[in-house]
Amino acid sequence: MSKFKIPTETVTLPSKGLLYPKDHPLASGTIEVKYMTAKVEDILTNSAYISDGSVIDRVLKALVVTEFPWGDLLIGDKNAIMVAARVLGYGKDYTFNYDGKKHTVDLSKLEDKKIDEDLYKSGNSFTFTLPHSGNIIEYKLLTQGDEIKIQNELKGLKKLNKDNSPEATTRLKYMIQSVEGDNDRKTVRDFVENYLLARDARAFRENIIKIQPDVDLTFFPENRPNGVNIPIGINFFWPDVDLGS
Repeated sequence: MSKFKIPTETVTLPSKGLLYPKDHPLASGTIEVKYMTAKVEDILTNSAYISDGSVIDRVLKALVVTEFPWGDLLIGDKNAIMVAARVLGYGKDYTFNYDGKKHTVDLSKLEDKKIDEDLYKSGNSFTFTLPHSGNIIEYKLLTQGDEIKIQNELKGLKKLNKDNSPEATTRLKYMIQSVEGDNDRKTVRDFVENYLLARDARAFRENIIKIQPDVDLTFFPENRPNGVNIPIGINFFWPDVDLGS
């Protein structure tokens, strides 16, 4: 056994583990993450990983010590791991360009969104009545596994029609699990494609934002009183990374 050890930290998940099955490794609401190493930095400059969009996922998977199926990870919890990994690797201050100006935020001061734990008594399963059509839908919050399936489906659709980019409706098809009690996938897809009103879809997305556990990544530049999301890319992890641009 090596005499050298890499320090780790315990990260609290925004979901508090409430959306995972009770016997799941993440049901504790915490995860162990190790500090960035030079070897992990090599991932950041791998052109193949950058090209296929997998680079950040590969970095996070290399840093997470807790063992669990990666596809089970909720997107909001993944964001918390990403922020923690950045702080552990390169410090709390993150400088980026927005609207032609440089901004610096203290990542250690970012807080998780406040959640109503009573909403999560059924785990990752929720119901919502669409306000205009009155249809009742059952839905779930997206996981990393869902995101991979969505991106693969979108790539396939792009090959068939380069001008086709139905990202919004594709995400809805993966989130919605049943309509009026009918959980047949063909029924759900037909509903989203042909019968879901735009104003109902908007109301549904607003509901998702309210209940989804996540890190609050909002910052407030001048003339944006409602705030905007902190931009996150490869440079989030390594400000000096050379992407060959």
